[in-house]
Order: sequence, then C-alpha cells, then structure tokens
Amino acid sequence: MPMIRLTTPAGALTEAGRESVQRELAEVLLRWEGAPGTAFFRAQAWSYLVELPEGAQRTAEDDVPRFLVEVTVPQGALSERRKAGLVEETTRTVLSAAGLTPDDALRVWVLVNEQPDGTWGAGGAVIRHADLVALAKGQRSDA
Repeated sequence: MPMIRLTTPAGALTEAGRESVQRELAEVLLRWEGAPGTAFFRAQAWSYLVELPEGAQRTAEDDVPRFLVEVTVPQGALSERRKAGLVEETTRTVLSAAGLTPDDALRVWVLVNEQPDGTWGAGGAVIRHADLVALAKGQRSDA
C-alpha cells in the first residue's frame, strides 16, 4: 500500500495548508497509483507530516525552507508516466500548502521509493503487488 511522508521546517506551511496537506498528498498518491477510491484503499494510504524544529534544515547557501516528500509504493505500481505525474502534482500540492508559487518548485524534492516485491508486510502477512492489483480490480466500480 502507498505511504507518503512530507518533511518540512516547522511553520513553513500555511495554517490551512498544514490542516489539509496530508489528506491531499494521500489522494494525489492514490490517484497516480491508479488505486480505487474505496474506503479500504483510502485507509491504507498513510500520510505523515514531519515538522523539523527551528534551525534543523539549512543549505550551504541559505535558511529558506525546503520540503522533502518521500513516497513508498510497491515496485511496479507506477509507470514512468505515473511517476512523473505524481512528482509534478505532489510538488504543486506542497507549494500550495506553503503559500508558494511555481517559481519555488526547486525547494520541493520528491523521492519515489519502490519497495521490492515480497518485502512489504501488513496484518502479519507479506503483501505482494499482484495481491494488491487483484484486490483493486475486485473493488473498482469500473472493473
């Protein structure tokens, strides 16, 4: 199942952005992964917000806030086209949550981590990508 983690300096998001960004990022990830919009799959799209204390994030140049988004999906879940779309929409979502413009896009890094098949477990069992695909097909309203 997909997981997304946004790491940001504390105070870098707007109040409204802080309230909404986790669910928005989870929805972006599910959409690009092609998962059904069912309650089961939505509940499995875990989203974390990690806020760093003041002074914990810097570059060699400045102290302007940067944003790191780490996405974990089963290997094979995202084609190159889907990865590109995910990175683009995730970047826009983070920029919006921080009240920034597209000119600040280089301040958002998105790392897509593909978990090798057979190395992800949930509910006490190993979950394979093929199992997820079969489950999704069974839950899709358009299947």
